[in-house]
Amino acid sequence: MTADQKFKHWMRTLIVLFIVLFLYIIVADRYVPLTTEARVQGYVVQIAPEVSGKVTSVTVTNNQMVMKGEALFTIDPRKYEIALERAQLSLQSAYEKEASLYSQRDAALANIARASATFNNAHHEYLRLQTLSKKNIISQSSLDSAFAQDQVTRAVLKAEQQALKVIETQLGNGKGQSTPVRLALNEVAKAQLDLANTSIVAPSDGVVTNVQLEEGTTANTNMPLLTFIPTGSMWVAADFREKSVAQVTEKYAALIAFDALPSQVYDFALTSRDYGVAAAQQTPNGALTKVEVNNRWVRDAQRTRVNLTSEQSLPTALFIGSRATVVLYPSNSIFWQTMAEAQVHLASWLHYVY
Repeated sequence: MTADQKFKHWMRTLIVLFIVLFLYIIVADRYVPLTTEARVQGYVVQIAPEVSGKVTSVTVTNNQMVMKGEALFTIDPRKYEIALERAQLSLQSAYEKEASLYSQRDAALANIARASATFNNAHHEYLRLQTLSKKNIISQSSLDSAFAQDQVTRAVLKAEQQALKVIETQLGNGKGQSTPVRLALNEVAKAQLDLANTSIVAPSDGVVTNVQLEEGTTANTNMPLLTFIPTGSMWVAADFREKSVAQVTEKYAALIAFDALPSQVYDFALTSRDYGVAAAQQTPNGALTKVEVNNRWVRDAQRTRVNLTSEQSLPTALFIGSRATVVLYPSNSIFWQTMAEAQVHLASWLHYVY
């Protein structure tokens, strides 16, 4: 074979390989889409105190791992201890007032018994004189006096009964349920909560990062002082061209290679796909429509976000913002699964160089 023939042979071979590779890329983009636009995502919690005061101690350092309930920093508790003591004294006073109300109720019951006896006597006297008046035995003035006495004793009895209702309303449904006691109990509970909130603890297992807090700092209510990242909340968000994931279903799985861990591939599952992008969001602000201008003959493809999670915890070397390469594949196809593994392993090895 001459040199010219060898050259033509290799050129034909290269052309065939190019055509095959080109067709594979077109088909594979629909069945095993790949993207390098993927990052580790996670929730970022801003730790803010629920009470104000001077920070007296900071018990964590920058990028320290903490467990749920572990103390992060402490606010001066002295004024909240005083507030709790004051609330407890108010509660004691309320119990004393409640005891006084029970005494007043007993007195009111005694007054009702006396008023009831007086009324019964006056009423019976009026009825007896009314019978005698019909027989013209007594004068009309005597009957009128008995009637007046009957009405007076009836009014006194009703007034005593109303006084008892007022006292019983304040007492509530039983001991410890009076209005003053319940108000005082609420104040004690609030003071106890405020005192407990002077010690700020980790809401879950995670990492405290970007620590710039020192003793002596004035903490204000609901003003963030620390950044906290829960370690169990991280996932991977991958941005694919919309045509690449148009036929992706729940039967698809994912293979991921992280830039920080070259040559290592991890299995992930699809959890969701975002239902929109910010480019299409419109705000009803009374302005005219903003028309998107693109002079390119072939415009850039729109990307959509796919969220991926794993049953296993992510490696400790990763952080929020870590880059990754993601390949999706139909889990019921051995061929496409094999091709996806080949692509992601190739990408992971290339990260050794780049």
